[in-house]
Amino acid sequence: MSISQTFEHSYGTLGTDYLTPTAPTPVSSPKWLAWNHQLAEQLGWPQHWGHNDSTLSTLAGNAQFEGSKPGATAYAGHQFGSYNPQLGDGRAILLGEWRRPDGQVVDIQLKGAGPTPYSRGGDGRSPVGPVVREYLMSEAMHALGVPTTRALAAIATGDPVYRQQLEPGAVLTRVAKSHLRIGTVQFFAMTRQGTGLAELVNYVTERHYSLALKQARELEPKTTHAQVLLREVTRTLANLVAHWQSLGFIHGVLNTDNMLLCGETVDYGPCAFMDTFAAGQVFSSIDTGGRYAFGNQPGIVHWNISVLAQCLLPLIDEDQEKALALAQDSVDQFPALFTDIYSARLAAKFGLDAMRESDHALIESFFSQLEKDKLDFTLAFRWLTEVANDSLETTILRDLFTPSSGLLDWKTQWSNRRTQATPASCELMRKANPVVIPRNHWVAQAISLAEAGDNELMESLQARWQNPYHWQDDDEKFAAAPTGEQQVHRTYCGT
Repeated sequence: MSISQTFEHSYGTLGTDYLTPTAPTPVSSPKWLAWNHQLAEQLGWPQHWGHNDSTLSTLAGNAQFEGSKPGATAYAGHQFGSYNPQLGDGRAILLGEWRRPDGQVVDIQLKGAGPTPYSRGGDGRSPVGPVVREYLMSEAMHALGVPTTRALAAIATGDPVYRQQLEPGAVLTRVAKSHLRIGTVQFFAMTRQGTGLAELVNYVTERHYSLALKQARELEPKTTHAQVLLREVTRTLANLVAHWQSLGFIHGVLNTDNMLLCGETVDYGPCAFMDTFAAGQVFSSIDTGGRYAFGNQPGIVHWNISVLAQCLLPLIDEDQEKALALAQDSVDQFPALFTDIYSARLAAKFGLDAMRESDHALIESFFSQLEKDKLDFTLAFRWLTEVANDSLETTILRDLFTPSSGLLDWKTQWSNRRTQATPASCELMRKANPVVIPRNHWVAQAISLAEAGDNELMESLQARWQNPYHWQDDDEKFAAAPTGEQQVHRTYCGT
C-alpha cells in the first residue's frame, strides 16, 4: 500500500476542547537512550526521520516534523476511586496520527516534552527512570503478545528534573492505536455535562470499532455508536486483563484515565511482574490500600467499565429505561467474557485440552501451593512446560527452579489429568509460558546505569526480551528469579 509519509490530524478536527495546540519545550543537550529500528520499519517511518541528529533534536522537542500539529488532549478520571474532573495530558504532547503501511492509524506522542495547559503547575517533564521503564516494559509486553502501546524512541534531555531529588530528564516517543481513554469520555460526559460527548463517541467508535458498528447495524439498523463502543470496550478490556493475569503482570494504577478505549496497556509507571506468587501482591508505592493488587485487577477493570457505561447512557438509547437495560447487559457480560478468555489461557498454560469444571480445584491448588511455598510464578509454569515436553534435563531450568515437595505431589494429580495430552497442547504450553519476563531487578539496574549515561544493559535487556518464549545463552542470569538482595519490593510513579 502506498502511504503519504506525513502526519494526519483527525482528532484535532473535533476542536480545541478535545486537543489544545501545545508545542514541546526545547531541551539543552539531547542524547539517544534508545531507537526502535524494528518499530520504525513497521510504522513505515521515513528513513530521513530515523536514527540521526535531526530526529534526535525533533523527538527531544527542539524542532517539529513537517506536517506535525502538536497538542495536548483533555480527559478526566477516577483516581483510586475518587473523581478528578480535569486531568489531561500534563506531560504528554500528541504530534499527530500516523498511517502505517498496512493502513492502520496510530498516535505518535512525546511523553515528558514539557508543560501543557493540563500540567496543573507541574514541569511536564519525565525523569530518565520512568522513560527507561516504559521503553523496556512496553516493548517486552509486545513481545509477550500483550496488547500495548509501543516505544519508538527514548532520549535523555541533558536537563535535570526535580522530584524528591534532582534526576536526569528524558523524553519517550510513544505509539498507540490512540490515547483516548475511559477518562476522555468522562471529561465530556461528567465534567462538561454531555457537551461534546456524542462527537467523541462517534469518533472513537468509527476509528476503532467501525467493523463492529457495520455488523451490528446490519442486524439492527438503529444500533447506536455508544452501544457498540460499550460492548466492544468490554470485550477488549476483558481480553487485556485476562492476558495480564496469565503472565503475572501488575499494572499498579488502574485508574479510569489509564484505560485506553482501544484496549492497549498504557502508562507503565509503577508496574511490575510478580516474582514469587501472591494473589495480593502490590508493588506501587502509591497503592497503600492494595486497591490495584494483582488479584483485584479483573474486578477493577469491571468497575471501570461500569463507569464508562454510566457516561454513555444518554447516547445508548433515547428511552432511558431501555438505555439502562442495554448498558447493564453489556457490563454484565464482563465476568463471563473474562472467565472464558482467562480459562482458555490457563488451559494453554497447564497443557490441558480445555477447561473442565473439575479442573478449577486442580488449578486453585496449584496457585495455593505456589503462594504457600513462595515459588516463582514464571519459573513454576515453565517447569511444568519442560516436564510436559520431557525436556527438563536439556535446559538450565533445573538449576534455576526447585519444586517444593507440595508441588511435586500436585504434579501427580496434574499428570493424571493430562493422560491424553497431545503434541499440540505441549506446543501451546511453550507459547503460553515464557522463559524470561522483564523482571523488576533488571529494570531497576538498567535505570540506574542509564541515569549514569550507560545504556548497554538497557540495549541487552531490550534484545533478550524480544524472544521471551525460547531459551538463549546467558539465561542462567536473565531467566533466574532475583536473590534476596536483588528483590524489588516497591516501584514508583515518575510524576
